[in-house]
Amino acid sequence: MKDKLLAVAGAVLLVPNVYSQTGNTAEKLRSKKPNVILIVADDLGYGDLSCYGQEKFQTPNIDRLALNGMRFTQFYAGTAVSAPSRCSLMTGLHTGHTAIRGNKEIKPEGQQPLLAGSQTIFKLFKEAGYTTGAFGKWGLGYPGSEGAPENQNVDVFFGYNCQRLAHNYYPAYLWNNNQKIELPENDNGSFGVYSQDIIQEHALRFLEENKNSPFFMYVPYTLPHAELLVPEDSIIRKFRGLYPETPFKGVDEGPDFRTGGYCSQKEPKATFAAMVYRLDVYVGQIIEKLKESGLYENTMVIFTSDNGPHLEGGAEPDFFNSNGIYRGYKRDLYEGGIRVPMIVSWKNKVAAGTESNLVCAFWDILPTFSEITGINKKSRDGLSILPALTGKGIQKQHAHLYFEFLEQDGKQAVREGNWKLLHLGVRKEESVYELYNLASDPSEVHNVIELYPEITQKLKYIMKKEHTDDVLWPLFGTQ
Repeated sequence: MKDKLLAVAGAVLLVPNVYSQTGNTAEKLRSKKPNVILIVADDLGYGDLSCYGQEKFQTPNIDRLALNGMRFTQFYAGTAVSAPSRCSLMTGLHTGHTAIRGNKEIKPEGQQPLLAGSQTIFKLFKEAGYTTGAFGKWGLGYPGSEGAPENQNVDVFFGYNCQRLAHNYYPAYLWNNNQKIELPENDNGSFGVYSQDIIQEHALRFLEENKNSPFFMYVPYTLPHAELLVPEDSIIRKFRGLYPETPFKGVDEGPDFRTGGYCSQKEPKATFAAMVYRLDVYVGQIIEKLKESGLYENTMVIFTSDNGPHLEGGAEPDFFNSNGIYRGYKRDLYEGGIRVPMIVSWKNKVAAGTESNLVCAFWDILPTFSEITGINKKSRDGLSILPALTGKGIQKQHAHLYFEFLEQDGKQAVREGNWKLLHLGVRKEESVYELYNLASDPSEVHNVIELYPEITQKLKYIMKKEHTDDVLWPLFGTQ
């Protein structure tokens, strides 16, 4: 793929969002059938973008996206790891109600599938007459299962079916819909075809081929998930030698080589910076393609991440301040594990250079798309954030947000207003509760549970109410 960087402006100007209570915005938007692109980075932390405070490298194209749209400061992923977080995004359900609540592997390839007939974002757009495409990492159903892309209203898919195999950037094959595309250039440990480049080519081709009809394009890049690896080109050379390096010894042979194990990396910091920068280049290429095709003004572009920063493969998120001021990483229900960047750009619909402190989450995306398309699908857990985006109408607020995570003995979290209660080691005999006030303690340093017993009891009740035991995935058992 051509190595191309787009010129961008500098700082992001942030101004308050002002809501209006006039105008039937949703009706006007539906008449034009806007295109929608949803870009989801993998393990990108809240602080990994320069428009969110990153100082050790720049993300100029994503910064430009924020400059031309709205930057959210209190947006949450579905939970702290890929599969359940993405299930929440797809279904409009929080993880107390989804069937997928952990990264459950299905041998020989893939993860626990979405259920047949699930109400998803893709189903919604198909009902609205859109062409749908997905390019990147799926992880919501093994090949041929009811959760595979071709069985979940995805017209065109290219990428990894399995999120474990997506750990490796020079794979033996990728999937084109339900056909396996072999990549012999990567045989015997060769570095012939970098998966993200070829996936990007297919995404750009989808835009070109569907420019004359409404489309929804989901782009779940694997970047910057470990393994830490990029091609030897101008991007890595841009960062080589800038940071003190501690080489990482990984898997370079044996059964786990390129089947999920992370490779060795002599320059993990430079490589991580190059991976995020490459992601930024891809975003710039999408925006450039939209402009070239005359689609930019009628396309909503959303950029976010599936959870907080990872610690695997030689990554050092503390060096890059990848979680900003927030405590925790991937697999944590502290803010650093679940609070993620979210930027929405939509010319003449979303005011440029604005910031929103609305408390919202992955499960709000489906009802937002429902309102935009006019397909009236109720979300059990989500609220449309279209009023916040457009400044038209009254934005409803969540009474609370709920999160859970199957692994590491089970975890739960509830946020109500500025209060946040965590329940750790749920399946242990002696589980632990922690209470934080995010207004005065956003870094969750001071556990004040002993000082506020009434608030604690109220949030415990919400935890019990919001968790349901799914017959396919009993998480905590009876409570």
